[in-house]
Amino acid sequence: MSIVALPGLKKMIEEISQSHNLPKSAVQQALREALLKGYERYRRAQRLDRYHFEEDYFDNFEVDLDIEEEGFRVLSTKTIVEEVSNSDHQISLQEVQEVASEAQLGDSVVLDVTPDQSEFGRMAAIQTKQVLSQKLRDQQRKLIQEEFEELEGTVLQARALRFERQSVIMAITSGFGQPEVEAELPKREQLPNDNYRINATFKVYLKKVREGPHRGPQLVVSRGAAGLVVYLFANEVPEIEDEVVRIVAVAREANPPSRHVGPRTKIAVDTLERDVDPVGACIGARGSRIQVVVNELRGEKIDVIRWSPDPSTYIANALSPARVDQVLLVNPEGRQAHVLVAEDQLSLAIGKEGQNVRLAARLTGWKIDIKDVAKYDYEAEHRKIEALKASTPDVDEIPEDEEEAVETLNLTNADPVVETGYQGYQEEE
Repeated sequence: MSIVALPGLKKMIEEISQSHNLPKSAVQQALREALLKGYERYRRAQRLDRYHFEEDYFDNFEVDLDIEEEGFRVLSTKTIVEEVSNSDHQISLQEVQEVASEAQLGDSVVLDVTPDQSEFGRMAAIQTKQVLSQKLRDQQRKLIQEEFEELEGTVLQARALRFERQSVIMAITSGFGQPEVEAELPKREQLPNDNYRINATFKVYLKKVREGPHRGPQLVVSRGAAGLVVYLFANEVPEIEDEVVRIVAVAREANPPSRHVGPRTKIAVDTLERDVDPVGACIGARGSRIQVVVNELRGEKIDVIRWSPDPSTYIANALSPARVDQVLLVNPEGRQAHVLVAEDQLSLAIGKEGQNVRLAARLTGWKIDIKDVAKYDYEAEHRKIEALKASTPDVDEIPEDEEEAVETLNLTNADPVVETGYQGYQEEE
């Protein structure tokens, strides 16, 4: 069988494998595909004016790499026919029976169709080189996707590399000793108080692994995801890691609708142990534990509140630091509540530009209406409630544009704590 020599093939595969962090088998596969494209270019150039090649014309061709002899061969699988109409795909029965008398019509044979070394051509070699670069990138993307798909929803260490438009391109590692991989931190996933200087390090939440061909980084990471808060508390509070304290829900507004309002998070915690204070465990002595989380999030305000199975108590706790006088569940089926507070607590309960009540509503899943207890007309409100029940469907009090800014996580008892945080929670859109 003839062979097209590729001097230094073995060494080239080893060097590409090391420089691109790819296994040798992946490099060889990329090289075979690139050489086949080069052969196609060679054939098309030969018969440019005389023949039209369909898209799948070369599907029956393959390249055989010979690492030891440092070269390659082109093989073609042909069907045995009585009369040949296409010599690239067919071979006559008479011709085959000259070397294999047992051959029959319809059988397939593999033949060596390797071109002469001098005929392969400069343009075909250039095509091979171009395709090889693309195939190597494809192989890298495939390996990245396989490696990081299992890490989706976890927290990784990242280093700022450069800026592209409004995104920060970061280098992250899977933690398995592999070289760094580029990831995109979009503008909407950044924290307003972060300083993304080159080589600065951050903890980031792996939000998505893109599939298929895509220009730029495949990995999308976040500094604004609620999952990052879960990880930081789970990493800092031993009681969470030991499953003595559990995180029930997180509502986070990392990028508020207005630049006049700072980032803020509300986190609801609970425990089944009578002698454990879940809120105190998360805050730590003199605020030592929560301060570590706040520092990592560059000063983001965090409210840790006690979860309760009683909606009234839970809603009152969620509006912390405001003092609540009374919670009226005006429409339990529609999850609507009126919260009565003193006049001096109104602004605190609502929060700057409604942030506090907005986060409390997302945390609890209830539509919350803050009322001044001194001006609350129980009879009039009761009539309105009755009329509301008999009329239109419920409408969420949070405007759609504001609702998008708040991310909520709800966790259940079954959520296990692992090194990278909670797994199995459901993220609400």
